Amino acid sequence: MTSRERTLAAIDGSMPDRIPLDIWATGEVWQKLQQHFGTKDIGEIRQKLHIDGFAGAGPTYVGPQVPTHPDDVTEDYWGMRYKPVQYKTGLYSEQCLYPLAEAKTPADLDEYRWPSPDWFDFSPVRGQCEQNREMPIEAGYYAPFYFFNKLRGLEQSLMDLAMNPELSHAIIDRICEFFYGFSERLFDAGGGLIDVSQLTDDFGMQTGLMISVEMFDEYFDHHYRRAARLMKDHGIRVFHHDDGACWDLLPRLLDIGIDVLNPVQYKCGDIDLAWLNNTYGERLCFHGGVDNQDILPFGSPEEVIAEVRHCISTLGVGGGYILAPCHNIQAVTPVENIIALYETAFEEGRY
Repeated sequence: MTSRERTLAAIDGSMPDRIPLDIWATGEVWQKLQQHFGTKDIGEIRQKLHIDGFAGAGPTYVGPQVPTHPDDVTEDYWGMRYKPVQYKTGLYSEQCLYPLAEAKTPADLDEYRWPSPDWFDFSPVRGQCEQNREMPIEAGYYAPFYFFNKLRGLEQSLMDLAMNPELSHAIIDRICEFFYGFSERLFDAGGGLIDVSQLTDDFGMQTGLMISVEMFDEYFDHHYRRAARLMKDHGIRVFHHDDGACWDLLPRLLDIGIDVLNPVQYKCGDIDLAWLNNTYGERLCFHGGVDNQDILPFGSPEEVIAEVRHCISTLGVGGGYILAPCHNIQAVTPVENIIALYETAFEEGRY
């Protein structure tokens, strides 16, 4: 099977020839892999690791000029600013300005320059899709809770949901107004060639949800359902990324219509993978699973091999699994462990 056929078969619940493989990794990891394989060609490295993956498509930004700043501070078209911060584990871009942090009432939101779908040229999308037909096409990113956090700041946004529902609804409605209009134009421009789109947020923490299921119902459920309907109406599969212990939301997310759950950080909340597949596997494709909090960065190659076999023997049973690390492979991860992951998955993940 081709990478496209294999991955879409897994998402659609049929049995591919083998478990498809994907990768998420930091820039430092790609540099290490380039040095190890002696090439700067990312495509060649992906082939050597037997990675199927996804191809992306998206519009060109043609909106108002984004301001520039000194000291390596960058700004995006939302007005969010970021600065590079070096940690022992790698270099990360950390947000340092939250554009709506000082808003008090819904009236204050009118002073903010909300992004518009008019700021984008969608004409290149169809061609991008046509150029990558050997891989599944992923396009679009719809994340209301995450962008609410980024506009207000995480702590303030969580307090808002409990203490300022009027302002919370007003901000989330405006975020989703942009995402919906953007997605409509994107999907139309794709002309039926887009396979997967992200309806995604980070509701999970290490041990449980960041907000209650009741808060999800009040603020996000109706927006999620509207977005999922739009994707389904265009024949697009719904990919949901959710870090951490998001398990209490799964019944709701399945009812809304998600097709893929990523990154399956099963050690958050101590979830049994066999139980997860037995409970939800007939309706859900799992993407991820291989532990990258402990085993990938700090384990031995033998421990990585055992972890891959564990994922194959649980999440891989019956199809419906795309094997990948459970989030970005981190810079401290030895190349030997990355090789062990993909060689084992390729050799042993066959149906």
